[in-house]
This record gives sequence, structure tokens and C-alpha cells, in this order.
Amino acid sequence: MVVKDTPWGRWDHLPLSEVVRLLEGIGVPWWIAGGYAIDAFAEDNRREHDDIDVGLFATDQLFVQAQLAEWELHCADPPGTLRPWASALPLPAHVHDIWARRNASDSWRFQLMLNPGGPGHLVYRRDERLSIPMEAAVWRKDGVPYLAPEVQLLFKSKNPRPKDEQDFDDCLPLFDWRQRTWLREALELVAPGHKWIDRTEAVTVPRV
Repeated sequence: MVVKDTPWGRWDHLPLSEVVRLLEGIGVPWWIAGGYAIDAFAEDNRREHDDIDVGLFATDQLFVQAQLAEWELHCADPPGTLRPWASALPLPAHVHDIWARRNASDSWRFQLMLNPGGPGHLVYRRDERLSIPMEAAVWRKDGVPYLAPEVQLLFKSKNPRPKDEQDFDDCLPLFDWRQRTWLREALELVAPGHKWIDRTEAVTVPRV
């Protein structure tokens, strides 16, 4: 776990198990995203993480805000800034990033990522032509919901950082033909010419 400083305070995220306990029984869909979603698929503790992302549907945002009433929530609006999220105030559609901490003297502990779609489909917010059935978008390991690794890599494909390249390298050899094909076709739709496309093309469709 990495502690990092930002212009808005220190990040020292909760352990994954504590975030899961906080959200269990919340009553709306949620899932662990980001690097921890890749870890769940590829291998635990592959690399250190400096934050923890929780995905949910934007349509459920006020319900989740009410359930986290004891937490201080700030939204990234406009990008590159943080402002307090006023109680019971729906956020504009372009806002998708919320930081959470217990109080003003606490470190930031986890991040909520708002997504279009719901309840049966997750819509890719960067290109709403891509809609993914929830049974394909989210999977469970030890009872915890995680964003599917191929879907997480799609989110990571925009301007990939070294850690995103590592996540791609770690996942690709473990993907079955369906996962490789899905990622390739998704990239061809939303990011034609992306450098990852060629690397996903060695796909052999099994005979039925």
C-alpha cells in the first residue's frame, strides 16, 4: 500500500477488506475497480496501489451518499479540483469521480467512480455505444464483486501509464479467447488503432 500526497491532502487508502465491509449490504450494485480488480484476476499483491476505486451506477449516487452520511465526500468538478458534495444534490452527468474521507483531518480513504447504465447493463462512459451486460461486466471472487479484467483494461487503455501496461501484460496471457476477443473488439470500436489491438489478435476460437 502506497501513501501519497496530493494538492488536496494525503491518500492512505483503507485495506480492501475494510472497504468491502463498509459497502456490504448497501442495497445497490457496486464493484471493486482499478488495480485491485486486476489483482483479483491475475494475482494478489502483484504491485502496490495508492488508491482504491469502487464503481457504482450514477443513478444510485444519492442512495450511496446517504449510506455514507458519516463520511466526507468531495467530487472532482471541474476536473483538477475538488469541492464538497452537498447533501442530496445530484451531481452533473460529467462528474464521475468522488473522494471519501472521515473528516477534514483524515487522509483520503477510497474513491467512488460513477458510471452510466444500470441496472442490467454497464455503459462505457467514454463511448456510450458500448453497453456491457452486468453478468459479463462484473464477476465475484470470495463473494466480492470486481469489474471484469478485460473491462478494466478498456478503462485503462486511454493514455496507459506504466502500471496500466503492467496490468495489461499480466492479464493477457491469462485471458481466454472470449476475453481477448471482447477487449480487441471493444478497442476497435472506441479506440481504432490502439497499440493493444494487435497484441490481442492471437485468438483461437475453440471448436464446439
